Amino acid sequence: MTRGSGLPKLPGLVAAVLVAGLCLGTLLPLLRVGQGGLATADWAAFRFTVLQALLSAGLSVGLAVPVARALARRVFPGRRLLVTLLGAPFLLPVIVAVMGLLALFGRGGLLNDALGALGLPRVSIYGLHGVVIAHLFLNLPLATRLILQGWLDIPAERFRLAATLNAPIGPLLEQPMLRSVLPGAFAAIFALCLTSFSVALILGGGPRATTVELAIYQAIRFEADFSGAAQLALLQYAICGLAAGLALWLSPRALGGAGLGRAVERWDAKGLMARIADMAWIGLACLFLVLPLGLAVLNGLGGLADLPDGVAGAALRSILVALGATAMTLILALALAFQGGTLAQLAGALPLAASSLVLGTGLLLVVRPFVALSSVALPVTALVDALVALPFALRALSPALAEVEARHGRLADALGLTGLSRLRIVVLPLLRPVLGFAAGLGSALSMGNLGVIALFGGEGQETLPLLMALLMGAYRMDAAAGVGLLILALALLLFWAFDRGGRLHAAP
Repeated sequence: MTRGSGLPKLPGLVAAVLVAGLCLGTLLPLLRVGQGGLATADWAAFRFTVLQALLSAGLSVGLAVPVARALARRVFPGRRLLVTLLGAPFLLPVIVAVMGLLALFGRGGLLNDALGALGLPRVSIYGLHGVVIAHLFLNLPLATRLILQGWLDIPAERFRLAATLNAPIGPLLEQPMLRSVLPGAFAAIFALCLTSFSVALILGGGPRATTVELAIYQAIRFEADFSGAAQLALLQYAICGLAAGLALWLSPRALGGAGLGRAVERWDAKGLMARIADMAWIGLACLFLVLPLGLAVLNGLGGLADLPDGVAGAALRSILVALGATAMTLILALALAFQGGTLAQLAGALPLAASSLVLGTGLLLVVRPFVALSSVALPVTALVDALVALPFALRALSPALAEVEARHGRLADALGLTGLSRLRIVVLPLLRPVLGFAAGLGSALSMGNLGVIALFGGEGQETLPLLMALLMGAYRMDAAAGVGLLILALALLLFWAFDRGGRLHAAP
């Protein structure tokens, strides 16, 4: 990808070194402190982490195939809105999603109330199956979007040719597409499910359902075993690194053969049974995704009257952390996008190999001898949240910047626009919509993230996700539901404000 000669390169080099230093530099204290071997319980946590990720990714991708196929074959009122809403769970704070699942599947949830009324035995959501259900709720929409895009990328002319030849569409068109798309979708979701701290913390259900991240948290918070936590962090780093590399290697590849942009007519989907099956898959997927979220909102409305006294301070701290993380994410992503090339891509992908809890553990070991952990809790949380959001922001900014340079780079060169002048006059006005989207995404992810703050945060340092987790641990579920609704509202508000602000009066 060719960059205009007037774009600044030095900030990108500095950003790449900084990101590499933060991501790889945290390995040094982990290697220094993490001496000895892993205990039996640590290997059990490793096996559970990999098992739940495999099951979660397999079920998410497997169930997403018929849902995506139904969406690809059907046109109905609200379809475009539904496809757009499939991206909403990515912005949904994980701890709020878990609260919604508890309202549906928990001991006093809707499902168990119905089973009790029918005289049937109640079910428990805690344990392996609960973790898998939570990951299915969070990742089924992502898998559906990835697979649906594969169907939409098949040119309409190929369907017309198959119909003309009376050839079966499945073996001829759909199966080759699925062989191209499914491995990358599975690997991406598998990597996401490895970092499941909030889900495992609430739904794990005991020593047999402990992930590596949860074991790190327990080693630091309850046992002050920094050597054991370092060993576990190294193990988690290795798992996530391998999974991230696998996801990048198996990313979906273009099938080739672009069409003319005509609407696809699916003659294979005109039968009554095909219509019933497709609408059933779409309806069940919508019910599974909407019902827990709706219950979380309803319970949150009822819990607003029980909000604890410290909620205002926690909300302010969460907003400040989210804004700080967003600012750092945009600065790093812009600098790396200007740099371009393999170095920027590698630096932008590094945070995928280190979960937020592992980064926090490494930083904790660095600062612990010098300062009180509570005094750096919020800045470290903002820094780690910025790194977590960086790969997504960079992926949004890089193609947009390439398009700006392709369309306006030569004219800017001819006018002698370089450096800050080029950035101010040409680049930033045209990147405003993408910058607004990236800022909204980063702020929403930070607002609902429970990870590093659980390691560092002490009394008076709680963010909203940590406050909600503490309330749930104290069985104050009504108050926790109210805090969850506040987290959800603030996350969506920040995303909307940044995204809308970026598009308002943006340069065409």
